[in-house]
Amino acid sequence: MLSDLFRDNLDKTLQEEMLNLSHKLADAARGAILPIFRSERLLTQNKDASGFDPVTEADKAGEKAMRRILQRLRPQDGILGEEFGSLKSASGLTWVLDPIDGTRGFISGTPTWGVLIALSDRNGPILGIIDQPYIKERFVGGFGTAYFNGPYGSKQLLTRSNVSLDDATLLTTFPEVGDEKDFLGFRAVADKVNLVRYGMDCYAYALLAAGHVDLVIEAKLNAYDIQAPIAVIEAAGGCVTNWRGGNAHNGGQAVAAATPELLEQVLPLLNSYAD
Repeated sequence: MLSDLFRDNLDKTLQEEMLNLSHKLADAARGAILPIFRSERLLTQNKDASGFDPVTEADKAGEKAMRRILQRLRPQDGILGEEFGSLKSASGLTWVLDPIDGTRGFISGTPTWGVLIALSDRNGPILGIIDQPYIKERFVGGFGTAYFNGPYGSKQLLTRSNVSLDDATLLTTFPEVGDEKDFLGFRAVADKVNLVRYGMDCYAYALLAAGHVDLVIEAKLNAYDIQAPIAVIEAAGGCVTNWRGGNAHNGGQAVAAATPELLEQVLPLLNSYAD
């Protein structure tokens, strides 16, 4: 099966093709989204009648731009996108797209939102990009490589090592994390770390992959929220699981840690609150 070539690291040409394509997708999303960020064109709609789940023209334009490229160059691949649903894969490969992860941050003018792109097979993500268009930072992981490109240069991505829980820095997006049970699980860890910061959206995972922070804990995620971060963080030497230590690529509760040893300290604290 085509996807097995990626897992077995056999077809280097095809891997390079997919990596180049992922950059084309990120570039296209940047071009569609940036003209709307912090502009008078920024209009917001609410997708949740019982709460607040914002969507903008930029979300839709970014995903459309990526889908057009995929339908032209890789029509046999599947697509799972936040705004326009899914297309079934005929190749065993699926592109998982979140054009703006962190729309609340986007409409607030903060630069913590990002474009998430993952390439997945039946076992989960094998390549991921976290792209922050406004500050021009791109974090890439997969196929045995993990690196960062930004306006001040490029470098290898490598998570921090030898960090104990009481010295760790923990990030999340919302102080409440999810529902009451999710919040209690988050607090069980937050009460034991050195520093907690909020409001980070997908940029939290990028900072973990780059070795600046140690933990990210979230809940109520969708697959398109977490698959790209999984690929990037794992390629950089970290790990991402659900709150029981299992697979997180379908969303729900997720914990990302800089090292397996740090994750082992955190999971017992989360387990009682796991779905």
